[in-house]
Amino acid sequence: MGMMTRDELLNKKIAVLMGGLSAEREVSLKTGKAVLAALQTAGYRAQAIDVGHDIAEQLKSEQIEVAFVALHGRFGEDGRIQGLLEMMRIPYTGSGVMASSVAIDKVMTKQLLLYHELPTPGYDFIRPGDSPEALFERCHHLPLVVKPSREGSTIGITIARTREVLKEGIDAAAQLDGTVLVEDFIAGDELTVAVINAEALPIIQIVPKSGFYDYQAKYVSGDTDYLVPAPIDPVSYQQVQGAAVKAYQVLGCRGAARIDFMFREREFYCIEVNTVPGMTETSLLPKAAKHAGIDFVDLVEMMLCDAGLDK
Repeated sequence: MGMMTRDELLNKKIAVLMGGLSAEREVSLKTGKAVLAALQTAGYRAQAIDVGHDIAEQLKSEQIEVAFVALHGRFGEDGRIQGLLEMMRIPYTGSGVMASSVAIDKVMTKQLLLYHELPTPGYDFIRPGDSPEALFERCHHLPLVVKPSREGSTIGITIARTREVLKEGIDAAAQLDGTVLVEDFIAGDELTVAVINAEALPIIQIVPKSGFYDYQAKYVSGDTDYLVPAPIDPVSYQQVQGAAVKAYQVLGCRGAARIDFMFREREFYCIEVNTVPGMTETSLLPKAAKHAGIDFVDLVEMMLCDAGLDK
């Protein structure tokens, strides 16, 4: 299905899918409310649906014709809701089943990036059923970053500078997700590039005052400075934007996505691809769009107009 025009969409019943069943439920509710307000401001017939296991019945009983996916994390960003919407033939925003399920799995993402010669930090991992002890034994240098493969929003992440913390981090991550990623720690600047419809927006540099951009700094305390455009040399700037678009294309993303990088002395490493970027006032995608002259309502409308099927 191709893109719909604004006129076609104005006559459709639109649901903003939010909340959901993942560890990032609270952030998703904020994203969803901001998106809903923007759609209503722009004159669309939009309503909120808090997504539970009975989502198929909810979509049917409300006679929803288009879905705006504002779900972060499991069941929302991982291809599952996208698969359901494909089955029900309800056009939806953002990436399709494959791109969503690959991008949420950090290990699969890295394997694809490396195949396409996009730089990403060195890593090791275990899959469900593998031994956390064996992974711990294979790790010979520090510091390392430990991440559950399929949780977003820095939940469950440990920066291990000692063997003891590494062991604890691997065990903790294994509780959250059977797939655990251990990655070389890159001491450098954190950059993020929002990509919309395969075009890169201005790069943002994230400068946490605490030294680590954790869940607290990201959503709660405002203890973070954002530099837009990122103050890096012009050649690197273009290379990072180019790498972001290539990562987006390699994974088969659609609509809006956000690609995160670590940057050190003109070297950059892709660490994550987010297929449902946050859309609150403090979120990175709206900040980048604003710098490019796209206000929040227009950004939401651009995302809506890319709704479709068979992605």
